[in-house]
Amino acid sequence: MKTATFPSLRVTPELRQAAEQILQEGETLSSFVEQSIRESIERRQHQQEFIARGLRSRDDARLTGKYATADTVIERLEQMLATAKTSK
Repeated sequence: MKTATFPSLRVTPELRQAAEQILQEGETLSSFVEQSIRESIERRQHQQEFIARGLRSRDDARLTGKYATADTVIERLEQMLATAKTSK
């Protein structure tokens, strides 16, 4: 597969220095930037999927007339939290 490049990025000397200071052993600035881009893409994809699921749920609720009360949702979240804490 052919590789591609990202456009050059102009930053302040302070930002570059801050990035260089936090590099881990053996890590290059290029690999840090690439990993940061990959993580940002993944986070945005998850956000888009979350919003899409919420919109589908909203539409389903409108069609069926079935809604969960805030109390029910909070109760379920509290149960999930309690379960997560005990499984630690």
